[in-house]
Amino acid sequence: MGPVAGDSARGRWILAAAVLGSGMAFLDGTVVNVALRVLGTDLDASVTELQWVVNAYLLALASLILLGGSLGDRFGRRRLFLLGVAGFAVTSVACGLAREPEVLVVARLLQGVSGALLTPSSLALLQSSLRREDRAAAIGRWSGLTSLAVVVGPLLGGWLVEVASWRWIFFLNVPLAAAVLLIGWRHLPESSDPDAVRGFDGWGALLSAAALAGVTWALTETGAAAPGWLLAVAAVGVVAGTAFVLRIRRTADPLVPPSLFADRVFSIANTMTLLVYGALGAMTFFLTLQLQVGAGWSPLQAGLATLPMTVLMILLSGRSGTLAARIGPRWQLSVGPLLCALGTLLLVGVGPGTGYLTGVLPGVLVFGLGLTALVAPLTASVLAAAPDRYAGVASGINNAVARSGGLLAVAALPSLVGLTGADYQDAATFTPGYRAAQLVCVVLLVLGGLVSFVGLRRTGGLLAGPAGSGAG
Repeated sequence: MGPVAGDSARGRWILAAAVLGSGMAFLDGTVVNVALRVLGTDLDASVTELQWVVNAYLLALASLILLGGSLGDRFGRRRLFLLGVAGFAVTSVACGLAREPEVLVVARLLQGVSGALLTPSSLALLQSSLRREDRAAAIGRWSGLTSLAVVVGPLLGGWLVEVASWRWIFFLNVPLAAAVLLIGWRHLPESSDPDAVRGFDGWGALLSAAALAGVTWALTETGAAAPGWLLAVAAVGVVAGTAFVLRIRRTADPLVPPSLFADRVFSIANTMTLLVYGALGAMTFFLTLQLQVGAGWSPLQAGLATLPMTVLMILLSGRSGTLAARIGPRWQLSVGPLLCALGTLLLVGVGPGTGYLTGVLPGVLVFGLGLTALVAPLTASVLAAAPDRYAGVASGINNAVARSGGLLAVAALPSLVGLTGADYQDAATFTPGYRAAQLVCVVLLVLGGLVSFVGLRRTGGLLAGPAGSGAG
């Protein structure tokens, strides 16, 4: 079967499955946070155990998402997507039934593995199933609609904890997964890399996972684990990363084809992703805390403060993708990060007595406009720069870079700006650290804009051309 029109009935079903599946994974990245206090009391968990309830999921997702994309290319994107969705449902039930914190941490780890299978395959299905001229707009709609998870997660989680139990934040995934499986079984076409060989780079998969997990764990545990352990695990991550680079250059059938990085657009877009998503993760993390610690807002009020960002993404991401397809990605990927930097700069002054309309909303709106401008063309650029046969691994690389950027920034910045665990309870101590961290985010965003402006100067109308041709 040939490519499907984006506005056809089947095209809309493909988009719906991709949005619901990946949205479910994104939802679980945010919904758990609001339930941690009740969950910890119920399971008699320590603070460290609560940290791992969150981190186990994110570490598995970031470490294995590259592997998930490669497996989809080789064995079928529809097959891996549906397997990931089914696994996500089963592990969600295990999370909801957990009676010990250790059991919940293991279940969350397995939930992250399932998320690593379904997330890159959802984007790869859009890229491989839809007509080339419809892909950028579809990816824009995917970006906007999956952004709903950012705002729905905290609100839905808080409501379920109040009216039922924290366990229902996990049980909720079961009907969502059932709907995705039904749509996928009836409407999703299968696709894969027709030139894939039967062999599989198992060592490459292990080395990439060890590299991401080692470095991320070491940064996350800074200040909690013994220095010797931190250095040892970080060294393992660095050595594994070096070995991974050497392996993909020498093996006949690598997990990540080096030719992808020979394409300038692919390399530039992923460099920009690391900078921008690192800043995004840290900015929202510190802002949410500062609104509670420094400004004295409730957790729900702090969560609602960034709602305009999500609304802008939902309303305008599709148009942003269409515009990039017409004019090329360079200007949106250059101006978007600069708008985000300006928005972050406007939020530096948040502190005691800050009002929402004058102290928070302007920065949130400017940041949201910048994010809307850049997300859809960034994702579309990465996928368009890679040959269609590598759609899954290209999506996996970009997802891994984005999540690793956020994880690394959030893990590293507190100690970098002089904050320790006790400082999160004291406004006088936390506020200077918050402002320093936001200024670091401004620098990262400006660098992201400059990287795009310089690196994409000759791309022209890349997204409007024959996407997927790649550089080879």
